[in-house]
Parts: sequence; C-alpha cells; structure tokens
Amino acid sequence: MAKLQDIIEFLDKELKVTTTPDYSGAMNGLQLENGGEVTRVAAAVDASLPVFEKAISERVDLLVVHHGMFWQGAQKFTGGFYKKLKLALDHGMAVYSSHIPLDVHPKMGNNRLLANELGMYDADGFFEWKGIQLGLRQSLDLELDELKCRLSVAVGGDVHVCAGGGNKVGMVGLITGGAGSQIAAIAEQGVNTLVTGEGPHWSYPIAEEMGVNVLYGGHYATETFGVRRLCGFLAERFTLSDVFIDHPTGL
Repeated sequence: MAKLQDIIEFLDKELKVTTTPDYSGAMNGLQLENGGEVTRVAAAVDASLPVFEKAISERVDLLVVHHGMFWQGAQKFTGGFYKKLKLALDHGMAVYSSHIPLDVHPKMGNNRLLANELGMYDADGFFEWKGIQLGLRQSLDLELDELKCRLSVAVGGDVHVCAGGGNKVGMVGLITGGAGSQIAAIAEQGVNTLVTGEGPHWSYPIAEEMGVNVLYGGHYATETFGVRRLCGFLAERFTLSDVFIDHPTGL
C-alpha cells in the first residue's frame, strides 16, 4: 500500500506537469482524488466510461491516463460523465492524467518509446511548440516498406501509408497522436517521412504535393507506450500491483 500524495508528488515532479505546456482541456495532474491510499494502479489511454468500468472490475484505486476526464472542456455532471464519476467515487478510485508531459518524457514518453521500437535510438528533438520540442527525428537508411513493417509490429496492427516521398524514408520525424494536421510545417523542417497516429483527410494530398511520406499508425495505438511504462514504473517504485486497461478505438 502507498500514499496517494506520495505518488502524485513523484509524478508531478518526474513529468514536470507545472512547467510543460499543454492544451487547456488536458488538465495534467491529479484530476480526482480518493481516500488517500493506493494498492493497485492501472494505465489507460482514455478516461472513458468503459475504461472506468474495466478499472473498477480490476479493483484499481489509481487510474493513470493519457487523455483525461476534461478533454472536451467543462461538462455537466450528467449521462456518461456522471456515471464514470460516480463509479470512481463509489469505489475510491483516483484519476491522474498526463498528456504532452508524457508524450515528450525522455525515458517514458510515447515519442521516445515508439522511436526505440523503430530503431531511432539516436533521435533528437524537433518541432518547437510553446518552448518545447513536440517530436523526435533521425535520418534512417531504410526503405519505406521496412519502416511500415516496423511500425506495424510496434503498434500491433495495420498502418496506413501515404507514399508521397518515394521509397527511401530519409529524415524521419515522429510525433505520436494526431500530428498529421501539422504535415506542412513538419515538412518545412526537413522531414521526408512523418510517423504519427492520425491526420485529417487533407493531410494526405498535402503530403503528396510536398513530396513527403506519412505513416499513420493510429492515434490510440501510438499512445499506449507511455502510460504502460509509467504504470509499471509506479508499481515497482511503490510496491503496487498494476494492470493495463486496453480499450482501443481503432482510430
């Protein structure tokens, strides 16, 4: 058993939640507290009702997520939002969320862990946003099909490819999640191939016109790495049992 406050203090410091910029709806940090004690921690990508239900069935008292409860901004306590809050409160489950702080963490971040899976061990930060580097990049001597294969293995599923830049991947930029919408700005930074989770429809034709490859690995699938590693780390550090709540969206 561990004290919730001790875990939160560790997470806030390790993830630099007070100094890392993010979107207003992220509300990084402790979003819902419990009675103060933790015996079992779970990791999940989204703080959705099905995830809460699965976590409660696993007797979890601390849920760590990537996309928190307030992603859509202020909400009324009705419907599914009420149901998941009531579930958590009735069963003493705290909720902690970390979005961009977890994406960019140098050891447990989504970007770093996925980059390692692709063989980008020497990747450096790139694509500045509000004073931080949102992604990683490295030049790879690989065919596009090989990179697609590596990404498919890493995310455990299909990868959609826009082969706008030819067979050689060249300078690969990696930003997990929904970075496809930034394809034009990313290409201007010398990236020949972008690895991301998803993008809007128009990201595909723009990539073709700019001569850039894009590999879409799935928003959910590219962002399971950080929460899983972080959860395992917490379990070891604070002597807790842990579980990953897998609830893929297919997007």
